[in-house]
Amino acid sequence: MHMGKVILWGILTLLAIVALYPVFFLISGSFMGKDELGACLGAVISGKQGYADFPLLPSFPTLCHYVEIFLDSPEFFVMFWNSIKITFGVLAGQLVVGTAAAWGFAKYEFPWKKGFFLIYMILMLLPFQVLMLSDYLVLDRLALTDNLWGIILPGIFSTFPVFIMYRFFTEIPDSLLESARLDGAREWQLFLYLALPIGSSGIIASMVLGFLEYWSLIEQPLTFLKEKSLFPLSVFLPDITSVSQSGMAFAASVVTFFPALMVFLGGQDYLEQGIMAGAVKE
Repeated sequence: MHMGKVILWGILTLLAIVALYPVFFLISGSFMGKDELGACLGAVISGKQGYADFPLLPSFPTLCHYVEIFLDSPEFFVMFWNSIKITFGVLAGQLVVGTAAAWGFAKYEFPWKKGFFLIYMILMLLPFQVLMLSDYLVLDRLALTDNLWGIILPGIFSTFPVFIMYRFFTEIPDSLLESARLDGAREWQLFLYLALPIGSSGIIASMVLGFLEYWSLIEQPLTFLKEKSLFPLSVFLPDITSVSQSGMAFAASVVTFFPALMVFLGGQDYLEQGIMAGAVKE
């Protein structure tokens, strides 16, 4: 049994190294000079003969690409703040709209409740490409295309955080709510002082997932935005294609990746709880 565990851990460690190697190379590539990157990736980026090389450590480390990003690329900061506005605007809206909707579905009875919730679930399963045309027509009619609000408002009314938080709110005992009502608590007090604290794990899980999704948006900005000054950081990276810009692409990728990594590590436990709650059938 002991030997079996050793073999299992060895296999899992090997798979983890293989899965994490692109991240290691991403960080390593951000410290490589342009000549070294050209020699390693020339076959991929510029179509040279031969094979790409992926060394784990740079031969001549340099910070020039980070200097270029932070000091010589003002458009990087514009797109960075656009990503901040979009991501936190969506999360703030979901915190208000999503929690209220999830609480209503979980603890109140109203006509066509199951039908409305079924529509929510169907909308959650539909990919963006299916709704792209209808979303564009609605936003265009509201004069919200080529505007950050055209990205933020649809995200606020996303159905996925409602689904996550709904599972946690249903776990709150009805007897607890009835006891609070008998003590004179109003409905808004039940929501603020019972639902939000008890369901905080589901709320944080949905916020973490929302951050990871909206921090890396590509399709929506490319569809609804025309002005490059409104593009988020996730659109900045695919625009870098030449060999001379490959080092800046590596550095920008690391800077973009770091906030998502921190949020993921900070909310990992809540994500696990959210996944387990979403897997439970009613």
